[in-house]
Amino acid sequence: MSHNETVTLAHLSDVHLPLTAGFSPRLWNIKRALGWVNWQRKRRFVHRQDALDALVADMRAQAPDHVLVSGDLVNIGLPTEYRRAASWLSELGSPDRVSVVPGNHDAYVAGEAERGVSHWSDYMASDAYGQSLGAFGEPMMGAAFPYVRQIGPVAVIGVNSGIPTRPGSAAGEVGPLQMAALAHVLEATEKAGLVRLVMIHHPPVPGLATGARGLRDSRDFAGTLERHGADLVIHGHNHQMMSSVYAGIAIEGVASASAARAQGHEPPARYNLIRVATRGTGREITIETRGARGAGEPIRRIASRTLLRQSVMSSAFWDKRT
Repeated sequence: MSHNETVTLAHLSDVHLPLTAGFSPRLWNIKRALGWVNWQRKRRFVHRQDALDALVADMRAQAPDHVLVSGDLVNIGLPTEYRRAASWLSELGSPDRVSVVPGNHDAYVAGEAERGVSHWSDYMASDAYGQSLGAFGEPMMGAAFPYVRQIGPVAVIGVNSGIPTRPGSAAGEVGPLQMAALAHVLEATEKAGLVRLVMIHHPPVPGLATGARGLRDSRDFAGTLERHGADLVIHGHNHQMMSSVYAGIAIEGVASASAARAQGHEPPARYNLIRVATRGTGREITIETRGARGAGEPIRRIASRTLLRQSVMSSAFWDKRT
């Protein structure tokens, strides 16, 4: 690809749509009970519908070409939560305008997660271009991962790291089959000259999340990125704004989209606008962070930074400019 084109993507994550009702005894288990207590004691005061609505309203005003949601739409994996998340996604946009990957909360309980997340399968499906890459992907949660969608000069590659875990763990895992498919996709989209944007819920490389919160196979994932390359990897999970570079690949994490106030190192609701411009064989990505600076404050521009690659033939992917 060597022509001039620009596309704007909005990235939000960790929606945590507020719990609005209790649940029947047949749905109780230890993990859900602990999650329910945590919600009642702490999280319900942080993750609020009004904060999410304000952020989405600002996002709509920026008129992005496509919206990327990197997981944790629900909290404790109740059937009603999945259905409500499906309704929220339909209000956010049609499946051809919105792409989703699951998070650890979306995979809260084995079995229920498969049934629940399948309500969003249209938002996690390869488009015609992705399907043209050939048979690949691992069936998981009603979809095949990774999926691929072409948005202008960008290949959006959705990776699933959400897996059911024991109580007290928020770990994720990609797995060897999905990892092998990802390698195929990265190679194919590079040959097509597309800007390769990988979306995953968990921070993708070692050192960005630790212990029971990390990606179990982060070293393998990082090795796949290093061997096959990418231009940008986006994630959520930590509820923080994070920016780093690994093997010349830009990695950008975003805070929770529904946080009504700061909590520790976690800021109020924020999202990123990602503008990708191709000029001949050069690429430029500008990332604008928008959100609230404090509780009850309006959504506004927080910061902006530019990632620059002069040529698709460059061995070092990105130079970073603030």
